[in-house]
Amino acid sequence: MIQVLAIITTHPGKRGDVLAAFNDNRAAVLAEDGCIEYGAVVDAANLPPGWATFGADTFVVVEKWASFDALKAHAKAPHMAAYGAKTKEWVANRAIHVLEPVAG
Repeated sequence: MIQVLAIITTHPGKRGDVLAAFNDNRAAVLAEDGCIEYGAVVDAANLPPGWATFGADTFVVVEKWASFDALKAHAKAPHMAAYGAKTKEWVANRAIHVLEPVAG
């Protein structure tokens, strides 16, 4: 299994627009072969001082894929190209972390 944390930072005030497009695209991603989990998370509200946050313009996509091949197919899917084109002007930065479980 492959896990992905995609940290998406939008231009100021555009997180809601990108999240709306993400939610519109989510069902298509969940229907892909090998998709186990695909959802967006944001900072929890009312955290105590000193806790790390991503900030108001950032969200994290938490993904689980059955295999690296399934993840590669996802990256090339037509609905992902459409999502990327729709949100391109709103996104300031993307950091995609591809991870695998530690045996133990």
